[in-house]
Amino acid sequence: QVRLVESGGGLVQAGGSLRLTCAASGLTFGIRTMAWFRQAPGKEREFVAAIKWGSSSTNYADSMKGRTTISRDNAKNMVYLQMNSLKPEDTAVYYCAASRPWGDWNNRASSYEYMGQGTQVTVSS
Repeated sequence: QVRLVESGGGLVQAGGSLRLTCAASGLTFGIRTMAWFRQAPGKEREFVAAIKWGSSSTNYADSMKGRTTISRDNAKNMVYLQMNSLKPEDTAVYYCAASRPWGDWNNRASSYEYMGQGTQVTVSS
């Protein structure tokens, strides 16, 4: 059974930082692109960042560049999202996603094979 379990969300003041963690199990983690998406109330789910298998090249949404870092630990089947300089508009449920094996990154949530249940991030002004 595939599981993607996000953790690390919470309430933080604007300008603060959070580190989200995604623990993956039941899948071939090392050969999948991993990504983070987020969904705010009343809005569509949007791409945040992705990290590819192999070379671990990364991609970020324009709104997250310069203040967000995605990383992975293939030995532990974990993927991380470090977010700094958080803004109230970053408030959303953040989801971890896994591509199909050998899949490339893209910004469409529907293209990913698995997605977790999400963790809430709330940024107060």
